[in-house]
Amino acid sequence: MTSNQAAIAQGNYVGATTDELSRKTGADKVAAGVSQKALFQRRGDVTLYDDKLVLSQWSDSGDLELTRADIKSVKTEFTEHYGRFIGGLLNAGKPLIIDSTVQGEFYLLINRKEFMETTDDRQWEKMIKEWLNNG
Repeated sequence: MTSNQAAIAQGNYVGATTDELSRKTGADKVAAGVSQKALFQRRGDVTLYDDKLVLSQWSDSGDLELTRADIKSVKTEFTEHYGRFIGGLLNAGKPLIIDSTVQGEFYLLINRKEFMETTDDRQWEKMIKEWLNNG
């Protein structure tokens, strides 16, 4: 379901839950050196509205919609599940990690440029934190 409000920000994402990433094999991680889609099998549009964050096509049952109250934390960092080797040596490749009451913890790469190994995750982290604080 989409909002009747204008979007504050919009982009595209590839994503995975922390649990999904923890089950990836060494072969999956090697394949991720060619394409992150080997690790992140969820994909769609991400839209930030005044009242919610929406990840389209998150699952077979549809979009994932999160209100401010649903989001426990937002950060960008390399972790044991998605490290520098996979994400690229630049800080611009750090994943956006959201912990929510609805979905648990999940990783996003927003507007990822495959060859440049950059994302808009740091900008989205800042926008989401401002959005959380202004609610």
